[in-house]
Amino acid sequence: MTIPKLPLDEWIESIVNGLEDRLSVLFDIFSTVIEGIVDFFSFLFLLPPSLLMVVILAAVAYWFASTSLAVFTLLGLFLIDNLGYWEHTMDTLALVMTSATISIILGVPLGILCARDNKIQNLLTPVLDFMQTMPAFVYLIPAVTFFGLGVVPGVIASVIFAVPPTIRLTNLGIRQVPHDLIEAGEAFGSTPNQKLFKIQLPLAVPSIMAGINQTIMLALSMVVISSMIGAQGIGADVYRAVTQIKTGQGFEAGLCIVILAILLDRLSQHLVKRKQKSPAVRCQVPDSR
Repeated sequence: MTIPKLPLDEWIESIVNGLEDRLSVLFDIFSTVIEGIVDFFSFLFLLPPSLLMVVILAAVAYWFASTSLAVFTLLGLFLIDNLGYWEHTMDTLALVMTSATISIILGVPLGILCARDNKIQNLLTPVLDFMQTMPAFVYLIPAVTFFGLGVVPGVIASVIFAVPPTIRLTNLGIRQVPHDLIEAGEAFGSTPNQKLFKIQLPLAVPSIMAGINQTIMLALSMVVISSMIGAQGIGADVYRAVTQIKTGQGFEAGLCIVILAILLDRLSQHLVKRKQKSPAVRCQVPDSR
C-alpha cells in the first residue's frame, strides 16, 4: 500500500497566490518604501567623488576603530575604485545598509518581547530556527512572486535571512543581566520600562551589537545571492562572471566583496568593543522620584 503524497507544494502555492491577490496594495507600499531607502543610501554614497568618499570612510574607520583599519579601508577602497567597481560596490553597500537597518528595526523590539515574555520566545524560536536553516536561495522565490525582479525582493530576502541573530542575541543579552541588579531596581521602585531602558538594555548592548554584526554579514552574503533576481551591486558582476566563465573578472568582483565584508565586519566588531568599554553601558539604578 502506497501512502499518497501530501500536496504540500499545492498548499504553499495557494497560500502565496492568495496573499498576492489580497495584499497587492500592501506589497506595492513596501516596494515604494524600500526602493526609496535604497535610492537614498545609493545617492548618499555616490554623491561625493570616489576618492573623497574613500577618505571619508577611512576617517570613519580611524575614528570608530583603529589606525590599521583606516589604512586597510584607504587601500582597499582605492583598489576597488581603481578596478572600476566603485559604483557597484556602493550599490551593494546601499543594499546591505537598507537590509541591516530594517533587520535592526524589526529584530531589537522582537528580541525585547522574547526576553520579557516566555510565550513569545517559545513561539518565535521554531520560526527563527526555520529561517536560519532554510537554504538562502529558497527565499528568492516568494520574494520574486510578491515583489517582482529588482532590488526590493533582494532586500526582503536579505531581511528574512539576516534578522534572526539580532532577535536571538537581543533576547539573550537581556536575559543574561544579573538578577540582583534587576531586584535592586525593583527595590528602588522602578517601573518595567525603567528597568528595561536603564538596567537591562545598557548591560545587553554588547550582546545586541554582536547580533547586529552577524546581521550585517548575513545581509551582505544574501545581497550577493540576490543578484540572481536582478538586485544591483557587485553581486551582479560575480553572477555575470560565473555565467560567462570569466575567471579574472570573477576574481576582481569577489575581491571587492571580500574587502567590503572585512571592512563592515571589523568596523562593527570595534563598535562592540567600544560599547563594552564605554561607561554608558554601566547600570544606573533608576531613581524612584
